[in-house]
Amino acid sequence: MSALPDALQARKQPLQSRSKATVDAIRQASFQVLIAHGLDGTTTTRVAERAGVSVGTLYQYYRNRSTMLAGLLEWHLGTVAGAVEDASARMRGAALADAADALVEAFVSAKLEHAEISLALYAIAEMHGGAELIAAAKLRMETAIAALLAATADARFDDPQAVAGVLLGALIGPMCDVLNAGAPPARVALLRTQLTLLARGYLAAARVPT
Repeated sequence: MSALPDALQARKQPLQSRSKATVDAIRQASFQVLIAHGLDGTTTTRVAERAGVSVGTLYQYYRNRSTMLAGLLEWHLGTVAGAVEDASARMRGAALADAADALVEAFVSAKLEHAEISLALYAIAEMHGGAELIAAAKLRMETAIAALLAATADARFDDPQAVAGVLLGALIGPMCDVLNAGAPPARVALLRTQLTLLARGYLAAARVPT
């Protein structure tokens, strides 16, 4: 279920493969137009033209420009949350250090998938239902990380959910800084190392002593 308010939800969800392909084309076109023209220049007309569909076809799925942009942000945040959920599920029962490494790698890689339009995505978040979407994505990730922490092979936590929330917050801040700087490769490489050290160190300190 979407976390967006009713006014920003898509007009309909694609169910058939052809419809899904159309929505995927619109999404990819939205990213391309954002890169080429910025947020202000990302119009439904330009996106439809780039996607190879009519504006009428775009409006079958999105009520207006705001719902199109909100849908783009929702998809991006869902991708990041899904990557963290997948890593958390895959690493259940693993050693704490290995779990920390996997979480950092999943989070950073997912956030970098569309690094070139990160500033535009932040702007979308401020104007088009971002608060609700960000809160929902954070809850998904915190819940997944908490489940992972509760099932590590060599550590126990009194409050896995609280620890997961602090860890996630510690990852988000530096990641946003690097994205705002344009995600230069040298800084990204350093960030991966630093966030891994941060995650390992915090989790090791937060676990219940044995």
